[in-house]
Amino acid sequence: MADNNTIARPYARAVFELANDAGDLAPWSGSLDVASQLLVDGQVVEYLSNPAFGNDQRLQFLTGLFAKAGSSLLSGDNREGTNFLKLLLEYDRIGVLPEIAVHFETLKAQVENVVDVTVTSATPLNQEQQDKISNSLRERLGRDVNLETAIDEKLIGGAVIRAGDVVIDGSLRARLEGLANALIK
Repeated sequence: MADNNTIARPYARAVFELANDAGDLAPWSGSLDVASQLLVDGQVVEYLSNPAFGNDQRLQFLTGLFAKAGSSLLSGDNREGTNFLKLLLEYDRIGVLPEIAVHFETLKAQVENVVDVTVTSATPLNQEQQDKISNSLRERLGRDVNLETAIDEKLIGGAVIRAGDVVIDGSLRARLEGLANALIK
């Protein structure tokens, strides 16, 4: 059985192409993000799995929910958004909408030549350090950088940088583990 990411990929590609052709990447991104946040915990999907509901009732429920949450393109007022939801409901794929949103964002970032980077450090980074890391990654990757920071005190010192598939582990913990492994051999 295929995992959710495998199932989500073609749906994300289809909605991305639709949005890109129409010049609506940002509105679709926002709508998918709202929908993803509402569905990520699985409670809504579980509610919708009740066999007493038909697809029309499920669609009406979802469009109303998404409209109240601010998902403009999935609120029932947009033909493409409504058709997209109908397709997901028809093939029992509404539960993969959070993964569709993630894949959509990846495709959007590629087109916009942007990469999301997370820098995890033992202590907070000041603005100068963040700027230096952003500039270095921009030069290395040839893309604009959206930098987020996180703190993990277990790192002891240094930082771990994640940019898409690239991971740069400059943490003191990783260096100590490497030294320990070298001494054991």
